[in-house]
Amino acid sequence: MMEGNSTVGSFTPAQQFSVADVVVVVVYFSLNVAVGIWSSCRVNRNTVSGYFLAGRDMAWWPIGASLFASSEGSGLFIGLAGTGAAGGIAVTGFEWNATYALLALAWVFVPVYISSGIVTMPEYLQRRFGGERIRMYLSGLSLLLSIFTKISTDLYSGALFVQVCLGWDLYLSTVLMLVVTGLYTIAGGLAAVIYTDALQTLIMVLGAIMLAVKAFNEIGGYPNLEEAYLKAVPSKIVPNTTCHLPRADAMHLFRDPVSGDLPWTGMTFGLSIMATWYWCTDQVIVQRSLSAKNLSHAKAGSILASYLKMLPLFVIIMPGMISRVLYPDAVACVDPEECTRVCGAAVGCSNIAYPKLVVELMPSGLRGLMIAVMMAALMSSLTSIFNSSSTLFTMDVWRKLRPGAGERELLLVGRVVTVVLVALSVVWIPILQSSSGGQLYVYIQAVTSYLAPPVTAVFVLAVFWPRANEQGAFWGLMAGLALGLARMGLELAYPVPRCGVPDRRPWLLADIHYLHFAMLLCAATGAVVVGGSLLTPPPP
Repeated sequence: MMEGNSTVGSFTPAQQFSVADVVVVVVYFSLNVAVGIWSSCRVNRNTVSGYFLAGRDMAWWPIGASLFASSEGSGLFIGLAGTGAAGGIAVTGFEWNATYALLALAWVFVPVYISSGIVTMPEYLQRRFGGERIRMYLSGLSLLLSIFTKISTDLYSGALFVQVCLGWDLYLSTVLMLVVTGLYTIAGGLAAVIYTDALQTLIMVLGAIMLAVKAFNEIGGYPNLEEAYLKAVPSKIVPNTTCHLPRADAMHLFRDPVSGDLPWTGMTFGLSIMATWYWCTDQVIVQRSLSAKNLSHAKAGSILASYLKMLPLFVIIMPGMISRVLYPDAVACVDPEECTRVCGAAVGCSNIAYPKLVVELMPSGLRGLMIAVMMAALMSSLTSIFNSSSTLFTMDVWRKLRPGAGERELLLVGRVVTVVLVALSVVWIPILQSSSGGQLYVYIQAVTSYLAPPVTAVFVLAVFWPRANEQGAFWGLMAGLALGLARMGLELAYPVPRCGVPDRRPWLLADIHYLHFAMLLCAATGAVVVGGSLLTPPPP
């Protein structure tokens, strides 16, 4: 993490930030606020449907843009570019797999959700199985995942970018973005979130394309990328190791199922399980499709988002690889002391790949545009999480505690929950600073693989197997949670060793990739659901 001013001192960003950059950032914020005000005036926000589902009157193009923007938070910009710098293009699978999951969302899951007349995902399982305990459990799990993985990832990544590029104080910049984001989320509901997402998608795509073109020009174009990347070695290495060398399979999307850092078996099957959870059952994503004026608009929105998800390989991941080519001593450092000097993280500095390109390559004015791009990514993701989390608490928890609550009370609770999430996010900042910056993206994917597969198994069986009942689903979730937490506890107790340190982790960690574990966990949960359902009376 950041220690003192080491990162700022390395890049001296404060002197590079010009008046033109300030103007661009101010214009961006002004447009953002204007769009938020305009969109909130279009929808009746004094009803639950108007505030939480944008009146169910959204067209396909803002839905598609919002689906894309909600998934491309600053954590994805920083994480994808950093993983691309460290290991090549295989991480593209996380983005391209989403294209199939988005189609499954629109053609398989959304029709079921719409016919059920639900607002939240836990509400669907309650209507499908009956009882309250599954709904309450999933609501609590979703809120915890939002606070400790989604929000924390975006906060750290956004703060890292702003600190590297602008030299601003970490707390000041993060609190400022949180306050602005929270204000228009509280004020406008889902309509404001979706329309500002549409604006931010335009800014993100244009800015990322401009930086990608600039980066490719620096190395003489795409034909030179592979050769240049394989030669991108830092000058200071750890003796008698090979961790300073780029992966020989850097340009391979499909990698060895045993020795690969992202094995093709895990990327094909394990990742599909995680993608189904995120795109087809997660409140943040599904809520956008449920706001569509009809099913045709929901389908068209998913198709648009699918096309947009093809872009990150060319505008985020490959530029991350180019950053390693241009600045190997910083981005590809492996010596713990050198990495600590460069970015404050002894495990590596690949996370600075994208902001390093911005401060070094972008001219005055365009640098401000890229700052706006990252702010857009951060705020887009946070608005989605704030709105959807407040929906979960209000509709699944508060209405259970207060069955007689009226529309006005529910709307007030939704806004208060957003304020609480903002406060918890600010409190979480010191923990972000003590986390392992070099492992942030892998950490998020790993945590997802420990907690999401049981939810995927239950939703898929709920939709496709009528015999599944509440007892089987609940105990399947409990069994999956126990197994996932056990693996997660081992992961925290035995972190991945640094370069040159022998790997003495238990075989469950060293030999079973987290994507393979996701496959096993989903299968185990499904077996418990099926067994429990067959051993108990069928649903009425």
